[in-house]
Amino acid sequence: MEPSRDLSRLLEIMAALRNPDGGCPWDLEQDFASISNYTIEEAYEVADAIERKDFSDLREELGDLLLQPVFHAQMASEQGLFDIGDVIYAITEKLIRRHPHVFGEEAARNAGGAKAKWDEVKADERARKAARKDPAVTSLLDDVPNVLPALARAEKLSRRAASVQFDWPDWRETLAKVREELDEVAEAAEAEDKAKIQEELGDLLFAAANLARKLGIEPEAALRDANSKFSRRFRHVEQRALQDAIPLAEAGLERLDGYWNEIRDRERT
Repeated sequence: MEPSRDLSRLLEIMAALRNPDGGCPWDLEQDFASISNYTIEEAYEVADAIERKDFSDLREELGDLLLQPVFHAQMASEQGLFDIGDVIYAITEKLIRRHPHVFGEEAARNAGGAKAKWDEVKADERARKAARKDPAVTSLLDDVPNVLPALARAEKLSRRAASVQFDWPDWRETLAKVREELDEVAEAAEAEDKAKIQEELGDLLFAAANLARKLGIEPEAALRDANSKFSRRFRHVEQRALQDAIPLAEAGLERLDGYWNEIRDRERT
């Protein structure tokens, strides 16, 4: 079998890997649950390649990510649930339905208007889906995925609640809530109550995610940038200690902080 630019070849390869007669033992052992973490991991690796602007790596990571829906669809087909054609039909139908300003007669003058129409159609879809369920067991939050990173999920949960006006009036009051939660963390820390500390830290992080939303910032992206900045500056600290021939663990906080301030001030200017 030869590689190809056509999706059909990828489908053939996946089917061969899952063939009980001569297929790959590892692939044959997998099910939806066992590869779900790989699906999430591949999405993160795509995001990482984009962040690094490594487009050769991005091409490869997109291929790894593309394999995931093909793998899931192959297993679903084996069980008579659906196949890749059903997956493609579902997304093409959704894209057409959610873009009436492109495929219908409605108009959107700018990206903001297009996003508003997308959100409007999504809200209508959620309302129709909820109408088919028992109101006693449904929630506005039902389709916010549990598997999202906790910070990203916090932002989506608060955004969904805000859609029915369950929200602070502006960012200033949200900031006051962050300060309130920070004080409660301090109280729990003073009491040395681990369970309470964890609870209050969770409340603080949730409030911070809410504040990011109010300020128009994605908290996951903000934290990712902060992680990158910390890693970059800490590497400078390591290199400076190496230049001064001082073991990092023996340098002491004052010296390490001095190295840190060097790179911080350099970046600021």
